[in-house]
Amino acid sequence: MKKLILVFVITFSFFACKEEKKTEKETVTDIEKPEVKLYAFDGGTVFVNKLELFSQDTTYQGQTKEFADAFYVISHPKGNLMWDAGLPEGLIGLPEPFTDPSGAFTVSRRDSVVNQLKSIGLEIEDIDYIALSHTHFDHSGHANKLKSATWLVQETEYDFITSEESQKTNTDNYNAIKELTTIKKLNGDYDVFGDGTVVIKSMPGHTPGHQVLFLDLAENGPTLLSGDLFHLYENRIHKRVPSFNFDVELTLKSMDAFEAFAKDKNAKVYLQHQKEDFIKMPVAPKYLN
Repeated sequence: MKKLILVFVITFSFFACKEEKKTEKETVTDIEKPEVKLYAFDGGTVFVNKLELFSQDTTYQGQTKEFADAFYVISHPKGNLMWDAGLPEGLIGLPEPFTDPSGAFTVSRRDSVVNQLKSIGLEIEDIDYIALSHTHFDHSGHANKLKSATWLVQETEYDFITSEESQKTNTDNYNAIKELTTIKKLNGDYDVFGDGTVVIKSMPGHTPGHQVLFLDLAENGPTLLSGDLFHLYENRIHKRVPSFNFDVELTLKSMDAFEAFAKDKNAKVYLQHQKEDFIKMPVAPKYLN
């Protein structure tokens, strides 16, 4: 009988100790998980006069649509990352929105990055990293203002935008990033702070080095910012690729990879150009036209 009691005591002590260690481990994990916050800002408005550009066929022929053009600040205990940079600040103060020579886009912007950062108590110098989903004009507008930040860019995108050909044929796009001199070239996915809470995901196709951003937010949980992988809800549902994408096949592969990753992480997805998604972001946007 005494032996049975002794076995019972030892067994109970073993499991109690194991449970205590498990609880202790879970508590430590909870404490160590950093608090990551997301702030969304108004980088301008893009009115698409020729929506047919956003499909390989005539689906959107004759249609128009207003796009949001947000940029974001991700605040992490180890530093601040700016994701995208809106439209050019030269648009601020113009008496009328600007329409490009082709007539495809009419664009406007009402406030600077400096003013908008003030609303969360930050200055340009407080931004440690800048990452652009890609280097099109509506995502790199105020990039040069962040000279003190490290530019996180896929090597393929860097080579593309800084090539002699791009400097000649995409001069404005090149000029928007040419003053970013502290550069970290990426070759695939990149964990910005090394703890899985802020991860740049390589999703090429729209441009050679297009990327999206995964966040594990304190309040919103797993979150994905789409860049320009998808511009419209319909394009995501039907896997429609804009006519001006760099590589259609590569885009479709990235779309599949994005959906698989979103499902695996059970992530909330926000399409950056969808005005409705800008409105429902888990933070209050500063402005909205």
